[in-house]
Amino acid sequence: MILHFNYEELTALRAGAEVLLEGGETGGGGVLAPSEERDHVEALLPLLDGDVSLPTLRDVYAVQTAVGAITSMLRAEMESSVLMAHPAGERAVAAYFDFAHVFTVSHRLREMASEMEALIELVTGEPPTVETARSFQFPD
Repeated sequence: MILHFNYEELTALRAGAEVLLEGGETGGGGVLAPSEERDHVEALLPLLDGDVSLPTLRDVYAVQTAVGAITSMLRAEMESSVLMAHPAGERAVAAYFDFAHVFTVSHRLREMASEMEALIELVTGEPPTVETARSFQFPD
């Protein structure tokens, strides 16, 4: 399956991933991602130059973990920017849009995972397992 992005989503994801990997230095202080999340963000970053093919549910879960970490960091940055200045301040507005674009991707990933889980259950007669999440292939 293909996860489609628009330019703004890719830009926000790349910027958020880079900040998170650099130690999460945001306006409100540092946020350090757990190592599993960092690993998934590091794996995602080179893919953020266009749409991404996710052939297995395990791949979707890995991207979900990375995007979830980026979303959490951008939410903290947005909240910090609003509190440090003004809700309509340039930095707060930019932080909101970065968060909103990544949050939208996160929502699409949840929908994609849900559809893939349902298809695996329909075909196998059982909820997805670690093995079927790894081995059940979805075409682009």
